[in-house]
Amino acid sequence: MSDVATTVPGRPPAADLLEKKMKRSHALISGGVCLGAVAIGLGYIAVHIAQDFSDVTLGSIWPYALLILALVIALGFEFVNGFHDTANAVATVIYTHSLEPNIAVVWSGLCNLAGVLVSSGAVAFSIITLLPVELILQVSAGAGFAMVFALLIAAILWNLSTWWFGLPASSSHTMVGSIIGVGVANQLMSVHSGTSGVDWEQATKVFKVLLISPVIGFGAAAILLLLSKWLIKYPALYEAPKNAEPPPWPIRLLLVLTCTGVSFSHGSNDGQKGMGLIMLILIGTVPTAYALNHAVSASGVQDFIAASEQAGHVLDRHVDKAGILGADARAEVTDYIRTKQLQPDTVLALRELVEDLNHEVALYKEFKSVPASQQTNVRNDMYVASEAIRLMQKAKNPAFTADETAALTNYKGKVDKATKFIPIWVKVAVALALGMGTMVGWKRIVVTVGEKIGKEHLTYAQGACAELVAMCTISLADNFGLPVSTTHVLSSGVAGTMAANKSGLQMSTLRNIAAAWVFTLPAAALLSGTLFWLFRQVSG
Repeated sequence: MSDVATTVPGRPPAADLLEKKMKRSHALISGGVCLGAVAIGLGYIAVHIAQDFSDVTLGSIWPYALLILALVIALGFEFVNGFHDTANAVATVIYTHSLEPNIAVVWSGLCNLAGVLVSSGAVAFSIITLLPVELILQVSAGAGFAMVFALLIAAILWNLSTWWFGLPASSSHTMVGSIIGVGVANQLMSVHSGTSGVDWEQATKVFKVLLISPVIGFGAAAILLLLSKWLIKYPALYEAPKNAEPPPWPIRLLLVLTCTGVSFSHGSNDGQKGMGLIMLILIGTVPTAYALNHAVSASGVQDFIAASEQAGHVLDRHVDKAGILGADARAEVTDYIRTKQLQPDTVLALRELVEDLNHEVALYKEFKSVPASQQTNVRNDMYVASEAIRLMQKAKNPAFTADETAALTNYKGKVDKATKFIPIWVKVAVALALGMGTMVGWKRIVVTVGEKIGKEHLTYAQGACAELVAMCTISLADNFGLPVSTTHVLSSGVAGTMAANKSGLQMSTLRNIAAAWVFTLPAAALLSGTLFWLFRQVSG
C-alpha cells in the first residue's frame, strides 16, 4: 500500500486510504441511492402503518407516543447493530479493493434488505422464548414495557461502547446478556411470588451456539484456505492487494459474491434479533392491530378450527382423571411453562384452553373480527398453548403416539401462524436501520478486521475463505432458528486464515476481542437488570 506510506503517526494506514476513497465523486451516486431507498422505504412503512391503524380507535395520544418512542429505541438497536455486524461483511471487499467503500456499503445494505425480507422469523421468536413468560403475557402493562426498554437500551449502550473502541463485539451476545439481566432481575424482585426468571435450558442452547460458532469460524476458514492452496493453483489468489488496485476480475467476482452472501445471511439471521421485540412493542401498544395475524384468510381460520378439534381429542386421551381444574386454565398452563413440571391439572387445563380458543375463533370466524377487548387475551391463550405443547413434546411427557404428535404439531403450527408473525413493514424498517447503521459507523470495525487481526495484509484468498465460512455458518444457524454472531464468526475466520497462512496474529487485538466476548454477557446483563429495576420503580 505504497500510496498511503505517509499517514498520521499511530493511525492504521488503511484508515487514511478509506477517507480518500470516500471523497471520490461516485460517493454522490451511492449517497443518492441510499437516500432514494430510505425515501421509498419510509413511504412504504407509512402506508402500511396507516392501513393497520385504519380500524383502530385509541382513546388518547399516549399509546401513539409510547409506540413511537419504543420503535425508535428498537430501530436504534438495529442501527447500532449495523455498526458492528454488517460492517464485518464489507471488510474484506474494501480491504482487497474489490469494491469502493461507498459502493460496498450500499450493496451490503441492499443485500441485508433482501435477507431481512425473506427471513422466516424463527430466530426472532427463539430470542423471545428466553424471556420470562409472565413478562411476555404482560407486555401491555408496565412490567412488559420496562422489560423491552431495559433490553434495548442496555444493548444499545454496550454496542456503542465496544464500537467506539473498534472492537468487533457481538450484538447477539449483547442481546442474550440483556435478556438474562432482565430475567434475573425479574425473579429477584418477586422472589416470594414464584415469578419466573430466565429459561436457562433455552439460554444454554443459545450459549452453545455463540460459543461454538467462533471456533467453527477459526477452524473451518483455516482448513478451507489450506484446501484452496492445495486444489486451486492460481497464484494471484494468494497475494495481497498492491497500490490500492482492484484484483483480477475472477477474484474480484469471488469476493463480491462472498460479501453478498454474508450480507444476505446476516440480514436473514441478525436482522431478526430486534424483530421479536418490535412485535412485543406493537402487541403491547396496539393489540387491536397486532395481537393476532389479521392476514390469515377465512380458509386458514377454518384449518385452525379443524386442527383445534383434533388437538382437543388428542389431549382428552391424556387427561389425568384425578385432576380438578381450577378457575384459570391459562394460569395453570403458564405455571407448567415456568416450572417445566407436569401436574395432574396441566393437560386438563391445556385441553380447556384449546377448546375455548376453538369456540371463540369459530364464533367470530376471522381473527380480525375478534373484539378489540379480547384480542390480547386470545393471543396470550394461544401463546401459552403453543409453548406448552412444545415443552411436552420435547420432554415426551405425556407420551404421545406418532399420530398424536403429528396432530399437535399441526395445531401448534396453526397457532404460531396466528401469533408469531412479522409484518413486511417491520422487516423493511429493520433493514433500513441496519443499512443506515452500516453507512454511518462501518469504518472502525472494518479497520480492525482488515488490518489489526493479522500481522500482514489480508490476501484475496483469506478474505474469501473467511466470508464463505461466515456465510455458511450463519445460513445453517438460520435454518435451525438459532441466533449466531456474524462478528465472532467472521473475525475468528480471518484469524484462522492468518494462522493457516503463517501470517502471524496481533495478539493485542485478539485479547481485546476475547475480552469483549467475555465481558459482553455479564456487562449487558448487569446493565439491563439495573435498568429494568429502575423502570419498574417508575412504572410501579
